Amino acid sequence: MGTVGTSAEGTAGERRQLINVAYRLLGSLTEAEDAVQDAYTRWYGLPRSRQDEIVSPGAWLTTVTSRICLDLLGSARARRERYVGAWLPEPLPDHTEWGHAGGADSTGPADPADQIVLDESVAMAFLVVLESMTPAERVAFVLHDVFRYPFAEIAVVLGRSTAACKQLAASARRRVSVARAPAPVTTTNRADVIRHVKEAWEAKDIAALVGLLNAAAVMTADGGGMVGTVLRPVEGGARIAQYMVAIADKAPGLELLERSVNGGPGLVARRAGVVTTVASFAVSDGRVTRIWAVRNPEKLRPWAREGWPETFPYGVSLHWPAPHDC
Repeated sequence: MGTVGTSAEGTAGERRQLINVAYRLLGSLTEAEDAVQDAYTRWYGLPRSRQDEIVSPGAWLTTVTSRICLDLLGSARARRERYVGAWLPEPLPDHTEWGHAGGADSTGPADPADQIVLDESVAMAFLVVLESMTPAERVAFVLHDVFRYPFAEIAVVLGRSTAACKQLAASARRRVSVARAPAPVTTTNRADVIRHVKEAWEAKDIAALVGLLNAAAVMTADGGGMVGTVLRPVEGGARIAQYMVAIADKAPGLELLERSVNGGPGLVARRAGVVTTVASFAVSDGRVTRIWAVRNPEKLRPWAREGWPETFPYGVSLHWPAPHDC
């Protein structure tokens, strides 16, 4: 699963790959970083004689990281049953668009978000589908279909036969196939649609928003119980449009920015200089079919321009009205 030297420099060079694997397995940058750190702690805790016996430290680290993620996925469902409202993956910025503390131009430590390769396998729609898989399916699918690891090595991670791992990946593949949008659009076309959504939202033009939203569109928001937000998905283009305008009415000074979110066009809402919401979109046939809005401040840390304040200013976060108030 990887080939690096036995030196500290060699194992440290594997970190980027491990962060990429762990984020796709967990959907959480914070948990991914913790899993990778745990794997390194176990590596450096081995006697030097044992380290020397390991032919490929990279493969060893990937196996251990994947097993840690598998354990975390097993307990995640119970933890998310206690989560307030909907749980969404942590959104990732494209740091070529804007700087932040700890980024490539900083003298501080590298931010884990900088190490994530932004491609289709981190698109919010894709990560949401991964959430529907069993832990074993997710590990088998991500390691094989995304990172091209052989099933024989995945079998070691899962403690199952190679044939069983192939079946798990096939089952996961079917989930992805069913959830995939029937009419994909180019990034440019999607960006155009989202730009029009931004303009209509800023103008509080309900009719224009309705025209840009699929009649069966669904909006899901994640506040984690830390900021006000709708707890259940808002369904229907007309209801979503009314809801978006109600939000704008309750948040004077809200600034909407077009930004890359998980490698695709998205919107960032900022108020009083603080990012309060990061929204991802799915678009089909020129209309928005899904909106995922992350408002939990713990999931927005990579979006801070100049680092994260010691205390998040909850007072500037608008309270999202309940759908029936719209």
